[in-house]
Amino acid sequence: MHTHVRPARFILLLFLLVTLPGLAGARTLLVLGDSLSAGYGIPAEQAWVQLLRARLEQKRLDWSVVNASISGETTDGGLRRLPGLLSRHEPGIVVIELGGNDGLRGFPPQVIEQNLARMIELTQAAGARAVLVGMQIPPNYGQRYTRAFAELYPRLSDRYDAPLVPFFLEGIYDQPPLMQGDGIHPTAQAQPRLLDNLWPVLAPLLSPAHQASSD
Repeated sequence: MHTHVRPARFILLLFLLVTLPGLAGARTLLVLGDSLSAGYGIPAEQAWVQLLRARLEQKRLDWSVVNASISGETTDGGLRRLPGLLSRHEPGIVVIELGGNDGLRGFPPQVIEQNLARMIELTQAAGARAVLVGMQIPPNYGQRYTRAFAELYPRLSDRYDAPLVPFFLEGIYDQPPLMQGDGIHPTAQAQPRLLDNLWPVLAPLLSPAHQASSD
C-alpha cells in the first residue's frame, strides 16, 4: 500500500525544490552597475559578470547572478531602479558599481554620496549585503574634486559596514592593452582582472557558513 504513496511524496518534494528558490538553497547576487559591468564594447560571454557566473559554478557555490547594469548609468538612475530590482529578485548580495559616470560628468560629490548611501540603506533594509565598488576619476578634473570623489567610497564603507573594493580598475586603467581606445572602458583581456579585483571582497560573503551566520 505504501509503495504508491512514497513516490508521490518524492515527486512533490522534488517539485517544491525546483520551483521554490528558498527551499532549493539558491541565492541571488544582483549586480547594479554601469558600462564597466554591462560589458561595453566586448562580447557578452567575455565580460566579468559572465566570468563570475562561471567561477561560481566551478566552485559549486549555489548563487545565481542577475546583471542589472546599464551603460551610462548614474547613481541617480540606479537609485530609481533599485527598489523594483530588490522586490523582483530578492537578492542576498547587491554589488553596487556606480558613480563613475557621475564623476565624469562633474556631478557634486555630496549628491553622489547621498545616492550611494540611499542604495546601501535600501539594500540592507531588504536583508541583503551591499558590496560597494570604488572608482576614481582622471586627475584633469582637478585635485580637489578627484580627492573628494575618491574619498566618498571608503567613507560610505565605514559608515554602513559595507565591504569595499577600493578601486575597480586597479592594475588596468594605466595599462594600454587593457583599455579600449576611448581610454575609459576595459578590453576583453582586462575582464579577468576586474573579477580578480572584486573576488577577494565578494568571496567571503558567498560561503555557506557566512550565509548561515547572517540569516
